[in-house]
Amino acid sequence: MTTPRFATALLLGALLLAGGAAAAAAQVPTTEPGVRIGLSYDPGSRPGVVVLPVSGPAGDSVRAILQRDLDYGDRAVVITDGAGAAVAPARLNYALYQRLGAAAVVQGTLTPTGLTLAVHDVAKRAVLRTATLPLPSGTYGPEWRMAVHRAADTVEEWIFGTRGIAASRIAFVRNGRLYITHSDGAATEAITGSGMALSPAWHPTGRYVAYADMSETGTQIMVRDLDTRTSRRMASGGLNITPAFSPDGERLVYSHGTNNGADLYVISPFEEGAPRRITVGRGTLNMSPSFSPDGRRIAFTTDRPGRPDVYMTAIDGGEATELLPFNFSDQSYRSNPDWSPDGRSVAFQSQIGGRFQVITLTLKDRNVKQLTNEGENEDPSWAPDGRHLVFTSSRSGTKQLWVLDAETGRTRQLTREGGARLAAWSTHDRVPIGAP
Repeated sequence: MTTPRFATALLLGALLLAGGAAAAAAQVPTTEPGVRIGLSYDPGSRPGVVVLPVSGPAGDSVRAILQRDLDYGDRAVVITDGAGAAVAPARLNYALYQRLGAAAVVQGTLTPTGLTLAVHDVAKRAVLRTATLPLPSGTYGPEWRMAVHRAADTVEEWIFGTRGIAASRIAFVRNGRLYITHSDGAATEAITGSGMALSPAWHPTGRYVAYADMSETGTQIMVRDLDTRTSRRMASGGLNITPAFSPDGERLVYSHGTNNGADLYVISPFEEGAPRRITVGRGTLNMSPSFSPDGRRIAFTTDRPGRPDVYMTAIDGGEATELLPFNFSDQSYRSNPDWSPDGRSVAFQSQIGGRFQVITLTLKDRNVKQLTNEGENEDPSWAPDGRHLVFTSSRSGTKQLWVLDAETGRTRQLTREGGARLAAWSTHDRVPIGAP
């Protein structure tokens, strides 16, 4: 049994050989830049958070998005029972919210130009932080929704000291076309037309998506500009697949195949220049690169040991080493690595009992953890928080995208239409507004 990406590469290789993302505005001043703020709570718990009704047009939608984003962040328990008055109170009854188990209360008011937010610390019976965040025109549109996602991420940062992942996007492939969707599965749109798109990868700015495009003239690496809706060809001729941007966005690594196998090459995505070869596979297949956060190393899939496995090498080339030693079991079939944003772990898929499952390896202590066991689970991609993963799973009967919290094991279904696969999670949204 082979993984979709690896099987695709093998198929394309065969074809080649054959000749083929109201609070009152002035209750307390904001803290000075750089000051660490947040609630005092047991780090091992998930504190309760109440989101009060949001006044103003579209307030119900804003509240629903804030509640859902905080819930999907998996750091808080969103309390709704007994906390949903039709209108937010002028003065909070802190004792009531404390009895409900809330550590924080989120209060919001829509204005003609933005969203005013306040987060209340229930234990201290005081406002923790306030700010007014701008909202674009076009209520309910993708940019408006993304602005509300940014507000949710800001709230999460105020409470936990860690920015949420709501204002990020996910690229994926469905029926040969490339799509992007918000982290909650809303505002899904196609960004390529007819063709056969494969293996999307985000530029760190979130403006560009690289992908492989299979056409009658071969398989080429394309870079799509999401602002101008134009595409540029980066590599063509032969087999060119599985692109990956470096963390600084200055380099693009991809797999180039010939009659003598496939190796990793690196080019500049925005400047002219010839590609430079990284791996010397001597007739083997080397693909699916993933950069370490410092941009110095790459994890990738190779069949050089006689089976697909994950290896690591320096971006400047040199000796490649196995991620894990061979253990004489089907678990030694490993592929499609993705390096976590904090650099501590590598996620990949491994064959267990004849099915692929999502696995993580912590690099410091070499601890291996199996994250999935229901159905076939493939192609993991880390969220920018280094805690959540998106992956392809057959558990619903068809291949769809699912999101998993690596800390608690909680999963949620992201896509439901057609078949979805080969997901890639962006960094945080690139437009900072109302930053604390």
